[in-house]
Amino acid sequence: MPRYYFDIREGDDLAPDEEGLDLPSIELVQEEAARVLADMARDTVRKDRDKAGHEMAIEVRDDHGPVLQVKFTFEMDRHRN
Repeated sequence: MPRYYFDIREGDDLAPDEEGLDLPSIELVQEEAARVLADMARDTVRKDRDKAGHEMAIEVRDDHGPVLQVKFTFEMDRHRN
């Protein structure tokens, strides 16, 4: 079963995944990347409520190189406090 690494990118910062996960299909890889990114987005919105915007991504690679990337960007325009 192939091993996939889910590197986390927030802005210009990259946190490489040193352990990885063994997953049997690219569909499960995509689901895992989307789940992790959704959790990151939820946590970021909760803790950085005053931040105007944020970019984050999960960059998935295997032993041969990049496989896929899932991105999330949000911007916030408050009209009232």
